[in-house]
Formats: sequence, C-alpha cells, structure tokens
Amino acid sequence: MLELRLVQGSLLKKVLEAIRELVTDANFDCSGTGFSLQAMDSSHVALVALLLRAEGFEHYRCDRNLSMGMNLNNMAKMLRCAGNDDIITIKADDGSDTVTFMFESPKQDKIADFEMKLMDIDSEHLGIPDSEYQAIVRMPSAEFMRICKDLSSIGDTVVISVTKEGVKFSTSGEIGSANIVCRQNQTIDKPEEATIIEMQEPVSLTFALRYMNSFTKASSLSEQVTISLSSELPVVVEYKIAEMGYIRFYLAPKIEEDEEMKP
Repeated sequence: MLELRLVQGSLLKKVLEAIRELVTDANFDCSGTGFSLQAMDSSHVALVALLLRAEGFEHYRCDRNLSMGMNLNNMAKMLRCAGNDDIITIKADDGSDTVTFMFESPKQDKIADFEMKLMDIDSEHLGIPDSEYQAIVRMPSAEFMRICKDLSSIGDTVVISVTKEGVKFSTSGEIGSANIVCRQNQTIDKPEEATIIEMQEPVSLTFALRYMNSFTKASSLSEQVTISLSSELPVVVEYKIAEMGYIRFYLAPKIEEDEEMKP
C-alpha cells in the first residue's frame, strides 16, 4: 500500500512541468525514505534525478519498495486538473496496475480523484558517484534562465567558463557572438539574489543550449540554481525543492566542437 499526501500540491505540478519535455516515460520509485525518479532523455544525452524526501509529505506511507511506471505527459494532464492550492494525495495498492491522484481543495469542500494506468518500463538505475567539482556556481535561477534564453537566439551551444573573474556564458552563430559575464556578489539582505562561485581551478566547457533551456523549466521550484562543473564530468544543474529534496539535471559536455568554439 502506498499513500503520499502533499499539502503543497503545486510543487508536484511544477516538478512535472520541469521534466516532462525531457522524459516521456519514467519509473517513480517509492521507498521508506522518499519518492524518487531517475531517467534519461530519449537521445541518452541528459539524465534527470528527482528526490522528494518522506519528511516533506504531510503523510507518507510506503509499506514496501514500489516502482510505478508512468507516462509523464498523461500524469501532467491529470495534475493540471488540480488547483494550485489543492492538497494532492497519491495512492496505489500493492500489485495494482493503476495509481490514483486525489485533489482536495484547501477548504475540503471539493474532492476529485483521477485514476491512471501504470506502465511497465524497463529502466536501468545508474549509480551516480559523488564527485569533486572544479567549480561550483550558485546564482539566481531566473538569471540563468534568461541567459540561456538570450544566448539561444544567437547560437546552439554555450561555453561556460569559470575563472576568478566570474562565470562567463558565451555563444556564437551565423549572426554573431555574445558573452555574458556574472561576477560574484553576495547580498546579505537578499541571499536569493546572490551569485557565489567556488573554484578549485578554472574550467571551460561547451553544452547544447536546447538542453540547458529545457533544464531551466525547473526555475519555478527554486530561486537559486547550482551549476557544478568539471572538465571530465557531466555538468550538474541542481534546483532545490523547498525543504524536501531536489531535481538534478546531468548533461555531458560537447567535445568535438570545443576547439572551434574557444574564443
């Protein structure tokens, strides 16, 4: 038996909007510690990892580990039927091939339940090792979203370079080139507006902008984004989800174009 009750139902809606463009079908794994998902996009270039810890739910019951295969577009359609202030409960019986979403209005005067068929999805769980990164950038998520959007009107790839001067986002295309530099700034009174750079050594990597733009759909979940970079590893773009977990996107750097793109 599985029963998860989330008072901030809008969180789940935002999570789905953030990942459904990247991943079509995925397994949600439920265990005693939390509700999680790990899936790759169809071209196997990007990976998304989601964790919602059990403590973040008002009520969390998971009698045994359960994996529920869902089509994320269908799930998003169902969640769109929930009001932003609704309390969302997810229920599933052991061995059942359906999952039920229950939406309660805050005043408890309206209750809707939607049942959705589950799918059998083959998926391999990738062990993601904890790594030491050469540079970690924390910045306002809205700023990062704006930069990716602006640069994609000029080029297809972005070079992210971290030096002691700051973090530079560069692109070039047929119409020209662009560089945007964000310097470190720590605002004491508004920590959500701070840009903080921890750098062990300078790093410069190239990534496809269409993926970066897709990742920024998670901006509504968090005011800050953390970008972890190392020359030998995929970039990690992480958005914290309130006090209850995170959504992390992993993207391998583009190797072959590095030489041409270096300014």
